[in-house]
Amino acid sequence: MGYKVAIDGPAGAGKSTIARMVAKEKGFVYVDTGAMYRGLAVFFLDRGIGPEETERMEEACGTADVTIRYEEGIQQVYLNGENITGRLREEAVGNMASRCAAVPAVREKLLELQRRLAKEQDVIMDGRDIGTCVLPDADVKVFLTASVRTRAERRYKELKEKGENVNLAEIEEDIRERDERDSTREIAPLKKAEDAVLVDSSRMTIQEVVRTIAALCRK
Repeated sequence: MGYKVAIDGPAGAGKSTIARMVAKEKGFVYVDTGAMYRGLAVFFLDRGIGPEETERMEEACGTADVTIRYEEGIQQVYLNGENITGRLREEAVGNMASRCAAVPAVREKLLELQRRLAKEQDVIMDGRDIGTCVLPDADVKVFLTASVRTRAERRYKELKEKGENVNLAEIEEDIRERDERDSTREIAPLKKAEDAVLVDSSRMTIQEVVRTIAALCRK
């Protein structure tokens, strides 16, 4: 059995960045569950499936194959054999991923792969419900969060650096709406596991967060 680290938290909390850095420091395999959902989101969007069309999502799942590979130490996401890594951070993809994650057929599609990876090797996995649903027996559970304003400012800076024309207030409102949607969905809602350690990164540097979480990993 592998050593399992679960990091949960709301959108924009920096889960993926932190998880990758902790994985590198500890020698664990990083499993980006959010990227897997985003991969399916790309699949749905390319087929003209809207966020509310859950029945079409369920039907389409059968022909979607999302896999994660590491090439020269860098994670790549493939959708039916095509590398779609460059599309995963699009805003439309992120919003669709949040919606489709609440669809039972979508979750079932990815859950088996995620759990198998955790059985075979030492992993660190981040998402919305890793500690509560995907890996309830994780050796370490962390709930990583930050204020809505802090998360919006981080996302705004990230997009501006990419040359995109964005509005901070709109990003903040989008994050609020996504928080509400993720925490109130019927299936596997976003919430802190009872045995998870709360880490609020609002006033912490990335390195401080990495050191805090790495120190929790006793392996």
